[in-house]
Amino acid sequence: MNSHLRKYIIAAAAIITIIAAAKYPLSDTYEIGNETIYVEETTYCAFGAGVQTELNPGETLDKVYVDRPDYKGWAMVIRNIHQDRTNVGYIVGTVSDHVLNVNGEDVSLRDLCGKNAPVRFNYEFWLV
Repeated sequence: MNSHLRKYIIAAAAIITIIAAAKYPLSDTYEIGNETIYVEETTYCAFGAGVQTELNPGETLDKVYVDRPDYKGWAMVIRNIHQDRTNVGYIVGTVSDHVLNVNGEDVSLRDLCGKNAPVRFNYEFWLV
């Protein structure tokens, strides 16, 4: 089995977005703080299986217009999620790619790891 490891040196207040798209994109936005990875918002460009149907305390639901190369149209955004997602895992899509965006840099997880590869995100604190 091939194993891929890529580390990013990210500022303590980095914003990380993972975008998956089969027919319509879905993006999860994470922030790093207090040595923890927190999911802060999720954007749904279509309603279907896996879409959150109820808000948790403190969360808000907004309607926004998305203008990206892969999608132009209205979307639902759930904000103020602030849940610990340290060690969060994804399976890279077989039909569509997952794209990791770290502070504006896009990385195709399919190109990096291959289709159907398990990917895990952790936080490590290093003194330099």
